[in-house]
Amino acid sequence: MLHTALLVAAALQAQAPAASTSKAAATPAADASAEAARAAASAAERAAAAAESSAASSARLAEAAEKLAASVEAQRAAGAAAAPAPAQGSPAAEATVPAVKPSPWKGTVGIGLISLTGNSSTLTFNSLASGEYKTEHYIASAKAYGVYGQSRLPEQAGSTGDTQTVALAAGAQLRGDRRFTQVVSGYVLVGAETDHVKSVEARGFGEAGTGILWWDETREGGGASALRTDLAFRVARETRFQYYPTRQHLDGVTLGAPRLGIAFRYALSERVAFREEAEILPNVIGDARVLANSTSKLSAGLTDSLALTASLLVQHDSKPAVGKRPTDTALSVGVELGL
Repeated sequence: MLHTALLVAAALQAQAPAASTSKAAATPAADASAEAARAAASAAERAAAAAESSAASSARLAEAAEKLAASVEAQRAAGAAAAPAPAQGSPAAEATVPAVKPSPWKGTVGIGLISLTGNSSTLTFNSLASGEYKTEHYIASAKAYGVYGQSRLPEQAGSTGDTQTVALAAGAQLRGDRRFTQVVSGYVLVGAETDHVKSVEARGFGEAGTGILWWDETREGGGASALRTDLAFRVARETRFQYYPTRQHLDGVTLGAPRLGIAFRYALSERVAFREEAEILPNVIGDARVLANSTSKLSAGLTDSLALTASLLVQHDSKPAVGKRPTDTALSVGVELGL
């Protein structure tokens, strides 16, 4: 037993230093782990402080940018308020004013009057109205006219002068154009006329054809020019009646003719313009007959809408009614109102 006790004592003595050595080895490892944890916590605190500092700097930078933008806007507004308005007619003024789209409607009304008194008495009245509606692809136009005149012969002893009608005519026409391009268009036209002095009781007509706009240009200073030609075929029926000097029925005639027409306009300035409209129609149905008409007009604007006009009308019919002359002319002066 003594030997056994000695062996146990020796074993215990050998285990005690080992336990001390293990405890001594564990203590430095724990200290190192705690030190690492403290270092990580310190680094995290420094990172959080740096993030807060960065956020604060960004906020100050944004605030400064807002103040700078507000200052620039205030200076711009002050400069615009202090700057003088652009002069009328200057490029700046034209750039700020939006372009006004022209109205598709256009029209004119004209009137003329001739009165003679004294040894003879003559009164002649004429009127003209026209209108046009124009779009990109279609053009619709209408014209109407009327003329009336009376003349009284000089009085002689024992008798009064006779009064006779020297003009009594009227007419109207409608035209519709379909524009295929800016140059070429197709059109149809219908109309009716009467002229008692020429023994034309009624003349109704219709035609279809094509129109060519050779040019339509505007120059600086208000000048402009345009040229259009028409090539068509017209069919007309004319009933005749002799009103003067005695009333008498006459045979009617039919007209079928190709028509060549021209419309020319030349504006010297914004208010002075010359217009010419002419046509010729050689009959190809029945007896040979040629109709030719020409209207020349010079207008001078008194205001933007009122103009003084002078016109010359020439009408030729190679085969008129019995007892009538083939050519008539009329020179008139009047005023014209633009609508």
